[in-house]
Amino acid sequence: MATKVIMPQLGESVVEGTVTKWLKAEGDTIEEFEALVEINTDKVDTEIPSPASGVLLKLYVRENQTVSAGTLLAMVGESGEKVPEAPAAPVAQLVEAAPEPQVAHAMVPAAVVTAQGLGFISPVVARIAAEHSLDLNTIQGTGRNRRITKKDALEAVKTRSADPWDSPASGELFRPSEEVYGSGKGSSPASTHAPGEIIPHTPVRRSIAEHMLRSVGTSPHVTTVMEADMGRVVAHRAAHTTQFARDGVKLTYTAYFAAAAVAALKAVPIVNASWSDDGIVLHPQINLGIAVSMGDEGLIVPVIKQAESLSLLALAGVLNDLAVRARAEDLKPDEV
Repeated sequence: MATKVIMPQLGESVVEGTVTKWLKAEGDTIEEFEALVEINTDKVDTEIPSPASGVLLKLYVRENQTVSAGTLLAMVGESGEKVPEAPAAPVAQLVEAAPEPQVAHAMVPAAVVTAQGLGFISPVVARIAAEHSLDLNTIQGTGRNRRITKKDALEAVKTRSADPWDSPASGELFRPSEEVYGSGKGSSPASTHAPGEIIPHTPVRRSIAEHMLRSVGTSPHVTTVMEADMGRVVAHRAAHTTQFARDGVKLTYTAYFAAAAVAALKAVPIVNASWSDDGIVLHPQINLGIAVSMGDEGLIVPVIKQAESLSLLALAGVLNDLAVRARAEDLKPDEV
């Protein structure tokens, strides 16, 4: 009997993923636990193994297609075994049972989540709709059973924002240069420039753009500059670098900055909080996001979870581990 290959839920808040590469083609033989497909979820690529040995009988999802957790990806069985050309019914959505943060419910209007009979709307799609005031009833879903995917929602945002003169910030003081955008609605940016090469967006680049845009509506952006005497930190690092190295840990200044952030959040808990309509949500855990450069691919932000329970040595060790695995593209979805 053929075995189903199901899109797994690769993290508590990971509700969908993009099939970036099939490692086997239809008709290929495959062993149980052998890598079958690469899935990208929020900047992280994960190899999904085959659940059984046999022949890859059918692929139901093409490369670069985004699907929700629980979606049937492929079938593995004996050579010549008959399988449906298309799934008879959608596999039960694992994401429906996934816990959603209470803050997300407070930030996303109920009307958006239910979307007037559109069926299940993932938290990611609901958040995009809330942040950009999208009417989901006007979006044609491309997912299974016409479900609206994250890609559909982002395309709707992109389409609506295509005309710079329709932007909320394009008044006289913020109007883009006519040299770039033309002299009005009748002009097209493409008409004033020679055609150039289009480099397709990678999943990482798309994710970075989405997160940067989302951050504008999620967190107040302020900049504060002050001076600090780092003399004691420099002396402490010089005195303990060799000791930490004996424990296999490279002591960097980033570890001190992380420890200082933890101390500050402990001293002022209101900073480690989120807004909700019901009130300020104070978070008991301190989770630090540390940006790591991936060269030309951009930045990725691994998370040190429960940093409040870690010593300086432990913080430095976790930082080393996450940075090395981030550059090796070996992070897990829950670590980003």
